[in-house]
Amino acid sequence: MRDADITVRVSATADPAAVRTARMGLLLRSLRDRGPRSRGRLAEETGLTRTVATGLIEELVELGLVTCEDADRRGAGRPGVQVRLVGSSVCGIGAEINVDHLAVVAVDLAGTVIAEFRRGIDGRRLPPEGVLAELAGLVEDALAEARTAGATVAGITVGVAGLVDTATQRVTLAPNLGWRDIDAAEEVRLRLAATAAPVPPVRVANEATLAATAELDPADADRADMVVLYGEVGLGGAIVSGGRVAPGRHGWAGEIGHFPIDPRGRRCGCGRAGCWETVVGLRALLEAATDPDDPVRDPVLTLEERLATLVERARLADGRTLAALDEVGTWLGTGAAVLVNTLNPGTVVLSGYYAVLGEWLRPAVEARLAADVLAPRAGGTRVAISAFGPTAAVRGGALVSLEPVLSDPTALADLHGGTR
Repeated sequence: MRDADITVRVSATADPAAVRTARMGLLLRSLRDRGPRSRGRLAEETGLTRTVATGLIEELVELGLVTCEDADRRGAGRPGVQVRLVGSSVCGIGAEINVDHLAVVAVDLAGTVIAEFRRGIDGRRLPPEGVLAELAGLVEDALAEARTAGATVAGITVGVAGLVDTATQRVTLAPNLGWRDIDAAEEVRLRLAATAAPVPPVRVANEATLAATAELDPADADRADMVVLYGEVGLGGAIVSGGRVAPGRHGWAGEIGHFPIDPRGRRCGCGRAGCWETVVGLRALLEAATDPDDPVRDPVLTLEERLATLVERARLADGRTLAALDEVGTWLGTGAAVLVNTLNPGTVVLSGYYAVLGEWLRPAVEARLAADVLAPRAGGTRVAISAFGPTAAVRGGALVSLEPVLSDPTALADLHGGTR
């Protein structure tokens, strides 16, 4: 989100307290995204007067979110005062529930990972209660590490591969898990409440939407309008327009894995035939690249272990592996071309498992875009490989968990009472 956008919106807000907290959040975002700044430069970049910015910075210092230090300056004149973010003072926790793994990460305000856990599971066989109990255990471990590090935990956001109703915060449908109408956030909250420490706020969201949040980059104009393809057992997607993730009316936008691409294709976990994810999900790649008794299909393995094996085979030029990657990349590009023709994004981001295997998948994707997109030069759309890969969703969850502090830094005082 651009600073100017925030400045315009908060200046039109009638409540003076809301204006003040929004402006404080604006200063925090600028420090997070651009690094230490002088008070004068912060004021200029955020559209605030020097006097207003100085007063707000003093409040942020009192909250323990920033420090003011004399900067080294050579030559005559007084040294400038640099405002620095105290990133380690607060963190957010992101969690992910997928068919074959659980993941949890704690990320502080500066973007540093302070705790990370991942565990392989067989989500189709475990009941929802069993999966959520396993997840709560990993979240509890992350909470303990964050508190040991002295960080206030702003919140916990759980990403699920399925439809999440943003109004009720319930998992409406997770076809690959076989879940319907599950209150995942409340289940996790209740399990964490059984421990001695108070529980931070818990919410649930679609995992691909969270992955797209991690991929946002204010410095990259092409990412202001992008499509994120998040490859896991299936395929999740998210649409970013004007620098914001587009959730849709009920938060269900981006279920691109279930648009029909091969009407005579295999049965999907949603019950339909020929959905896009049936030919580009990790399950499809493993079936094309390996035999049923291949060790890489062992559900005990983590996603990273499976992908590491496939990467090794691809680098050794294993014919079956390379053919499978080319097939999946071609199908991925075929569907991506439909999205590019429809949305004309600046970037298509290959995230999730696609990022790990990106060097083999991207050429086929780009070839299909060049062939199937009507506009010249594939509509100007570039194909990028995520820097976060399979961790994009949990990282995005952690970033979403930090949003309350960035929106209203004074809320940190309330969190200090029970979540350190």
